Amino acid sequence: MDKDGSINKPFDGDLKVARTPDSNESGVIEAGQDVETTRVLDHHAERALCWKFDCRILPILAFMYLCNALDKGNLGNAKTDHMENDLHFKSDQYNIILSVFYVPYVLFAPPLAMLGKKIGPHRMLPILMFSFGSFTLLGAAVRNFGGMMAIRWFLGMSESAFFPLVIYYQTTFYRRGELARRLAIFYAASNIANAFSGLLAFGVFQINSSIPGWRYLFIIEGAASVLFAIFAFFYLPASASTARFLSPVERELAHTRIQMDSSSVVDEPFDLRSALAIFKLPAAYAWLAIEICLGVPLQSVSLFLPQIVGRLGYSTVKTNLYTVAPNISGAIVLLILAFSSDAARIRFPFIALGFALTFIGFIIYATIDVEHQLHVAYFATFMMTWGTSAPSVLLSTWYNNNVAHEGRRVTLTSVGVPLANLMGVVSSNIFQNKDAPKYIPALATTAAFGAVGCVCAGLLGLWMVWDNKARNRRQGVKLKAKDVPTSGLREGPKVEEFRWFL
Repeated sequence: MDKDGSINKPFDGDLKVARTPDSNESGVIEAGQDVETTRVLDHHAERALCWKFDCRILPILAFMYLCNALDKGNLGNAKTDHMENDLHFKSDQYNIILSVFYVPYVLFAPPLAMLGKKIGPHRMLPILMFSFGSFTLLGAAVRNFGGMMAIRWFLGMSESAFFPLVIYYQTTFYRRGELARRLAIFYAASNIANAFSGLLAFGVFQINSSIPGWRYLFIIEGAASVLFAIFAFFYLPASASTARFLSPVERELAHTRIQMDSSSVVDEPFDLRSALAIFKLPAAYAWLAIEICLGVPLQSVSLFLPQIVGRLGYSTVKTNLYTVAPNISGAIVLLILAFSSDAARIRFPFIALGFALTFIGFIIYATIDVEHQLHVAYFATFMMTWGTSAPSVLLSTWYNNNVAHEGRRVTLTSVGVPLANLMGVVSSNIFQNKDAPKYIPALATTAAFGAVGCVCAGLLGLWMVWDNKARNRRQGVKLKAKDVPTSGLREGPKVEEFRWFL
């Protein structure tokens, strides 16, 4: 492979790579060049390689995240089984234990993610999973508010870097244009977890025992996480180019793909000073602002969907059961939007669409007479889930697609994802018991965040379109992000050949 990562002959089994005739020694694209450097011509070999990753890596990560989502979001189900009464909570103490989770979640995500980059996400992810599974198990033994408060603190710490590291881990296996649908399949586990948690709670709460059902729920979910973490620790490969299930030729192809269309330097050692340079990029702050807008609707649905559905007037058991369909439909819409985004190789319109769906769903639920329009109200809960999952996946994919430096990529993700989750503090404090069962202030606030997120995503995307056109005019070329190999984009937009992945 040459300095710009170009390939101009098919993958022939030996992965011999030749220089394009019109590329220069520095790997810089010159005006007038007709290039499409980020493509490998042997698509059969690439498809076979991706299929191996899809079968051997994605299911493991998806189940790990399913356990992560179950352990993080089981309080909503526990609340419907009178956990507050069993632990003698006072008026707002439930909201406090929801909020305290996000303090360590935000504080510890960057350092733990950086540590994960240093020792390898294949080691750090199972360690984090073992930790949050253990704390969920301990949650079944608490007797008062103080005990649950301590458990939620350590649970937030152990879950903090999990999602950022999974995102980074997948960027070391897949090209930029392949990433969204893989992350969506993985993230769909979160929606399935929300649906499955309702089914699991429905079943567990039928157990006739002197032990409250919510304690059984914590035991089952925590034990599953601990056991699977042990398996994952020995199973996950360090990187695509070292995977034991690949042949030597496939490993070389895997390395080449990522060098051309994901990272500037594959498996680059982590350097803190270099990684922190991501915060010199103005677009980073725009992405973080959109993460904030995303966080409130995302966490409102994750934490309070049982309470929102509860306004329909069903029993505790039926309320948990009626959360299943909205979450399943949310996973389906997520997959549709993510696959469409990868096919079009564009992110921001689909992100804006997700925010719009969220806004509409919450506005409908807040303004109609729910008790007399049950079908419309229930449909609105579907729209809430449609509009929260897709922007979360596509937004993370968007900025990972635009940052070729691995250290900066994991640093930005480790700030952005927890920042969205920090908005759970807002969600857990706007859903007040005094506003039950309508929660009108909470619904209106959540809708407002969705509207602002839609506008911000649209404006940032349009600015990137303009900047790409301006760069093309200056160079006298017509290039898109797919035409520029990431091997030359270590410094991002400072490189004149850089093009935004829209």
